[in-house]
Amino acid sequence: MNIFETFESEVRSYSRGWPVIFDRAKGSYLYEEDGKPYLDFFAGAGALNYGHNNPILKEALLEYISRDGVTHALDMGTVAKREFLESFSERILKPRNLDYKVQFPGPTGANAVEAALKLARKITGKEAIVNFTNAFHGMTLGALSVTGNSMKRGGAGIPLVHSTPMPYDNYFDGTTPDFLFFERLLEDSGSGLNEPGAVIVETVQGEGGINAARIEWLQGLAELCQKHGMLLIVDDVQMGNGRTGPFFSFEHAGITPDIVTVSKSIGGYGLPMALTLFKSEHDVWGPGEHNGTFRGNSPAFVTAAKALETYWADDELQRSTLAKGERLAAALGTLAEENAEAGLLVKGRGLARGLQFPSGDLAAKVCASAFERGLLMETSGPSDEVVKQLPPLTLSEEELEQGIAIISEAVRSVMG
Repeated sequence: MNIFETFESEVRSYSRGWPVIFDRAKGSYLYEEDGKPYLDFFAGAGALNYGHNNPILKEALLEYISRDGVTHALDMGTVAKREFLESFSERILKPRNLDYKVQFPGPTGANAVEAALKLARKITGKEAIVNFTNAFHGMTLGALSVTGNSMKRGGAGIPLVHSTPMPYDNYFDGTTPDFLFFERLLEDSGSGLNEPGAVIVETVQGEGGINAARIEWLQGLAELCQKHGMLLIVDDVQMGNGRTGPFFSFEHAGITPDIVTVSKSIGGYGLPMALTLFKSEHDVWGPGEHNGTFRGNSPAFVTAAKALETYWADDELQRSTLAKGERLAAALGTLAEENAEAGLLVKGRGLARGLQFPSGDLAAKVCASAFERGLLMETSGPSDEVVKQLPPLTLSEEELEQGIAIISEAVRSVMG
């Protein structure tokens, strides 16, 4: 590891928790250079919903590269982009009756969020955005302004303004009615709240601790936005692309956001790609008003289109994800019952699951113990107190059971 310690910035993080050198990856596994396998319950922080080097997507990618298909195209028209848009329209938007325009804002989720915030302000003419406690939306300045984590916000080095945090679902442990504080501020002319143009929310907060908002809370938020003329932005960067079951995580609640951000697994193969989706009436951009050099990643269009064709022609992946998610939740529930005195808490939805511990130290020890046994997981939450599971959606039943067995061993070894 000397080369990394010598030349790479101290900002690196994952390599500290997993101090080995990986060489290959296939399906649900990463392999150390000496061949040792690690079952991956991290999946590129949710960027590898279809696993590592998915053979179906790889074949399409290699064929495209071998025929000298366009790699870099800015926002020019290409065959690869056309085929992706056709597939996305036919397999995702039309079956859900979503009248969304598609913008390619750049390669990352933060790019999608920045475009969404910028567009919301342009549409409404209002600067203020409402975000929620424990939210995470990215590391660029606009995305950081609507992020809750104080450490990450502190890295900005300047005041982060034009956003107001509100309590996320169950922030007060059920002691306060939903939106009591938020709506009171909106309706009180003496509250000092700058009139918001939009609200941005994750239906399941990933980095915030696998906090899954109740369906009725999400529905209430959509109604509140409509009542007070605020645009609703759903950040589906990590929880979209089937992570919670349906393609979009907000489908559980039956709501239709004004703007949606999508990235991570939309590229299918782990290639950089991001979308900002918005209702047709909100397409107020002028040509070139928001652009970027790497918004036209054609190889990602190829693998994204192939992933939609392969996994979203029917509901098989959705049903499988929900079933596997329930199995994982039940296993975590057993561990919570075994450690009832410690107050362990099972969290999440679909195959975004978490087990909350009394402290970040305990959660870190569980992840370290799992790593020693050949399983990759990370922690999340404001104090890193949640052990987070984001396995590939395509993992087999056997791989799921193997992961559950390792998690169980790790928890029991740490908790005694």
